[in-house]
Amino acid sequence: MAFKIALLLLSALHCIVTDAAVKPIHDLRTKSAPLLSKRQNFDSVNVNPSTLYPAYNLSVPIDHFFNESQYEPHSTGNFQLRYWFDATYYKKGGPVIMLEGGEDSGADRLVYLQKGLLAEMAQATNGVGVVLEHRFYGTSMPTSDLSTQSLRFLTTQQALADTAYFAQNVVFPGVSDNLKAPNVPWIAYGGSYAGAFVAFLRTRYPDVFFGKPGYDGMMRYIEANFRPGAIASSAVTEAIYDFWDYYTPIKTYGPAECIQTTQLLTNVVDNILINKAAYTSKLKEAFGLQGLTYTTDFANVLSNGIGQWQGRNWDPAITNTAFDQYCGNVSSNETLYSVSSTQTSLVTELLNAAGYGSQSYLVNRMLNYIGWISTNQVTPCISSGESPNQCFTTQNATFYAQNDITQTWRSWPYQYCSQWGFLQTGSGVPAGQLPLISRTIDLNYQGTICKDAFNIVGPANVSAINAYGGYKIGYSRLAFIDGQADPWRGATIHADGAPARYNTIDQPSYVIPGAVHHWDENGLFYNESSSSLPPSSVALMQATEINFVQAWLKQWTGTGGTTTYSRLVVGGTVTAPLNLSQIQINIPQRNLTRLDFAQINIAQLGPDKTPADQPRVQISHENHPDAD
Repeated sequence: MAFKIALLLLSALHCIVTDAAVKPIHDLRTKSAPLLSKRQNFDSVNVNPSTLYPAYNLSVPIDHFFNESQYEPHSTGNFQLRYWFDATYYKKGGPVIMLEGGEDSGADRLVYLQKGLLAEMAQATNGVGVVLEHRFYGTSMPTSDLSTQSLRFLTTQQALADTAYFAQNVVFPGVSDNLKAPNVPWIAYGGSYAGAFVAFLRTRYPDVFFGKPGYDGMMRYIEANFRPGAIASSAVTEAIYDFWDYYTPIKTYGPAECIQTTQLLTNVVDNILINKAAYTSKLKEAFGLQGLTYTTDFANVLSNGIGQWQGRNWDPAITNTAFDQYCGNVSSNETLYSVSSTQTSLVTELLNAAGYGSQSYLVNRMLNYIGWISTNQVTPCISSGESPNQCFTTQNATFYAQNDITQTWRSWPYQYCSQWGFLQTGSGVPAGQLPLISRTIDLNYQGTICKDAFNIVGPANVSAINAYGGYKIGYSRLAFIDGQADPWRGATIHADGAPARYNTIDQPSYVIPGAVHHWDENGLFYNESSSSLPPSSVALMQATEINFVQAWLKQWTGTGGTTTYSRLVVGGTVTAPLNLSQIQINIPQRNLTRLDFAQINIAQLGPDKTPADQPRVQISHENHPDAD
């Protein structure tokens, strides 16, 4: 098929990297983004951050828990835990602001030392910014291979202990002050898995992440009054084995026409694969995937379009536009590709077989669906000289058996197979609802990698994770920031049906309207920002986070009072209530072009306050060259 309306289509890819429900083996080989985070690559930085921030290592125990049998045989060895830091803005008395690397190489997080919330917070607090790598990711390898036996040391429990050990023992080269915890305040930030991680860190090691020395015998007093510690963004604190609910926010907040069409076409596919198997070969042929052996792999490829939702971001330089392009295709009643009468007849036959023959408008939409899959998946595969099985299969026990130290794809699957779950199925969707991905994508299919790579045949031990608190987790100076349209929101404290939260300075709780996955984390250089970027909801959220951290820091020093943040570009007044979707903004018409020269004052609230006591945020000009 050839392009007909080029603006609605993706150009051919140089490699095949999918956002299907299950990662094909091809993607594991090419080290594409792991299942949970799917973070964007920041290619538009002015300077490569790896040239600015050298890597350092701290020797950390491999095994922190000699009393627990799951780690037998125990190890007395150490490994090198990698980290980076920026002390550009540090002044004596400033905090350490640590970004947890999560389920990927810490090197991919270095841009946050340059721009985004970590950099802004370090500057606003005169702190040291740190990126800390998670064990078994990047170069922070405790073992010489990645066998299942070695991966017994890959648990959230051990990684939390690494982080506490790091904070208590690190000496930052070139910084003369003692910045070990608890001599100075340590504040952790993380997004996604790393968001849940820092929430657990705050509750398990409160004396490390903002403990204040000098109050022996008064631990409760310290915990209640002196321990700010963590910001958990899009924090998946509730581990869920069958996470079919991943697609619910997409169904709720995605374009209605696109969502409805995807549901109907997915039902067409399922009616054939499940009920009319005689038409399966014709269905595969229509998509150009007749060479793909397993029907579950075929259905998985078709989930790629709707799976692009999570890659959306407020920053146009890094957002993934594939979801919008996919929706533009399947929502169009005109054919967007050159198709033959034979192809049209085949699609008509398939719709009739699936029980949708009377809905003639689906013919062109299904042709566009086929065209999008062909252009963005099938054609790049064939053009690279590979077969559909080589590009898209998830069934290869020989590949999964590889466990040398170069098989870094094994780390995150081991974590979700053993403890976290989050298998995104179509089969789990209640019978009365039409799913967005095929019902043939079930726990058995999703668990193939668990069985073949790690010999894990049962459900993940999610109770080990949920023992940290799940939906109910909370602690003094533990903040939760979520995106309203985040597909992972169902695993966060802001999930529909989770216990209601009061939003206070002590325990901030925010939902950013329209946001997807930890949209508060990334940012812009000053020369990249404008009156509309970052969008007001994100800019306000980042400013609010800096303000409540400054309030926490004033409690550490005992000064109390009102906190001030001086890097937000808007004039006028903003009210910040419990849910940011209620924000009311009155901004004078000015040509503001930088995130600079503004001030916010947020009145402190205690943990006993109610939503009626929400802080009022005053935003005012301060010597901005474009201000009246």
